[in-house]
Amino acid sequence: MVFRIQPHVRLHEWVAHELGFFTQEGLEYEFDAGFAGGSAPGVSAASDAPLQVRTGAFEDMEAGRSSDVSCACHWAVNAAATGQHGKMYGRAYSVCPAGIYVAADSPLLDPADLAGVEVGVGYHSGSHYSALQALEAFMPRERITLGFYGFPFDRTRLLLEGKAPAVNAWGASAYVLEQRGFRKLVDTTFVMGFLLSADVDPEDVERYFRALLRAQQEIDLEPHRYTRHWAQEMPADLLDLVDVRRFGPGERIVPQPYTREMFDRTQGWMREWELLDVAGPVRYEAAVLH
Repeated sequence: MVFRIQPHVRLHEWVAHELGFFTQEGLEYEFDAGFAGGSAPGVSAASDAPLQVRTGAFEDMEAGRSSDVSCACHWAVNAAATGQHGKMYGRAYSVCPAGIYVAADSPLLDPADLAGVEVGVGYHSGSHYSALQALEAFMPRERITLGFYGFPFDRTRLLLEGKAPAVNAWGASAYVLEQRGFRKLVDTTFVMGFLLSADVDPEDVERYFRALLRAQQEIDLEPHRYTRHWAQEMPADLLDLVDVRRFGPGERIVPQPYTREMFDRTQGWMREWELLDVAGPVRYEAAVLH
């Protein structure tokens, strides 16, 4: 069986592919189209009022992904695994740099200035949850205001075009905004998790992660040798605006367990925000490959 990998707008899968790490591990594989690199219809259209999109990473996983392994924020993966839409991989996670960005000349100068200001995020995705997590340190919860503006590159375009006052961006989107002179108002770095299909071969999973960690070492040693791979999943209109050789390494794979305590603590936070709507309790042992 061919092991289906869904890239996630990062360097690791492309480096592992280029250097033959997957093949050396004995993995027969192919890449599926990545969810995070797509675009929601109409979000970046000519209208001055961005279209609100009430679907995101969680709904994509809930509908069923065609890949054997994919990635999303740990909140969404945790919820998807709890809802039995696949299993969460519990032997590694990644840490993804992110931030809420504004225009260089924006009057918003402090995170507290975002109280009552609509921040563009992706519904039930990392930018949604991480914005809440970051901003609750600076203002009452009821003052946090979010606009659900589709996928990461949709929000990038909206901020570039002056159609949103602030957006939460990560990965390639954040590097585009930084290179175009936008300011990070507050850091929103967060954890990414891995979702496995229900019938995946556990041996293939371990082959995949061994290759991914080898790629991480390569990126650690010579990041600018590989930054050209950012272009693999970027849309042409945004790629024309930047030099990916100037980008940083992006998220980092952490070969540490996603523990029961992390699982339960994350669910507790989501329930506080009324963001976890899963029927019946599912134990860590049933939701996580640990």
